[in-house]
Amino acid sequence: MHELSANDLNFSGGPGALPAAVLAAAQTAILAVPEVGLSVLGISHRSDWFAGVLEEAERNLRHLLDLPDSHAVLFLQGGATLQFSMVPMLMLRGSGKVAEYLRTGYWSAQSIVPAELEGEVRVLWDGEPGGFSDLPDPDSLPYSPDAAYFHYVSNETVEGLQFHTLPGLDQVARVCDMSSDFLSYPFNAKRFDLIYAHAQKNLGPAGVTVVIVRRALLEQTPAGVPPILDYRTHLHARSIYNTPPVFAIYVVALVTRWLIDDIGGLKHMAEINHRKARALYAMIDSYPELYLPCAARAHRSRMNLTFRLPSPALETEFLRRAASEGFSGLQGHRSLGGIRASLYNAVTPEAVEALCEFMEEFANRH
Repeated sequence: MHELSANDLNFSGGPGALPAAVLAAAQTAILAVPEVGLSVLGISHRSDWFAGVLEEAERNLRHLLDLPDSHAVLFLQGGATLQFSMVPMLMLRGSGKVAEYLRTGYWSAQSIVPAELEGEVRVLWDGEPGGFSDLPDPDSLPYSPDAAYFHYVSNETVEGLQFHTLPGLDQVARVCDMSSDFLSYPFNAKRFDLIYAHAQKNLGPAGVTVVIVRRALLEQTPAGVPPILDYRTHLHARSIYNTPPVFAIYVVALVTRWLIDDIGGLKHMAEINHRKARALYAMIDSYPELYLPCAARAHRSRMNLTFRLPSPALETEFLRRAASEGFSGLQGHRSLGGIRASLYNAVTPEAVEALCEFMEEFANRH
């Protein structure tokens, strides 16, 4: 049916696909980094070479996001899950204020529980009564100008929902979990006080989490935060307070280099991602009695396209036939089920075209 490789046909929600050029460079580095002669898996995190990797990764991120020096870039561990606790430790603990959250899906719901351990949390909007199939109108939310901070997830990976306009008040610290759409489109990073994104989607392999934080925010760090949970510790140590995931950070440097040199920046990346999502949504919408979208049209994600089939038996058959054709990662998240096709940056238009062809053939049979 197609001549694409197994890596090309990886539509997993995470860990996600990596660009072919990045995989090739990483493969070489696992045996021996050309300029060092040692495997990347055995190079010290205290080496001059790794200092250069950190510098390049940060420099590339600053270039892609047009990020000013007012914001620090950190490479941490623990995934987004650890950030669910570190953010309120910094911004809510002892503040006497209320943190405002949006509960728009599986991952934003997970972020609220750790915050409640640090202080009062107010959920401005909860999508669970509607089955997490929709998002609120950002302009209609009852924000408080006195909130400690406002937190939301830009793209709900499980449900396939994505904000296409910016929520929150500029006078309130804006915090965003961008784990699944970071670097997939250009945005004004200066309007955020803290952004975090774990690397399983568009950044690289799991093990590293990129945090972008306004430096002035760190001045309010409360007493008693353990050093490893204190952003200032990692800033002063240049992200090597403890042994960092050297390989994962190296791949982040490769991915950001690919975005700059091969893709031409986030504007071009967004254009490619829009085309991919349009093509697959058009296929879904062409067979409305077979492919049933989970997300409201206005808030459909360009990263994670979720849909159901009319019966569990048909879904099982769809996944079985897809696997036999070489497609992987199409099963929906365990909390939702159904089908999910993740179109992260490294998923090529050719792979999406192949999936569309398969879906049309499947529809014609059923």
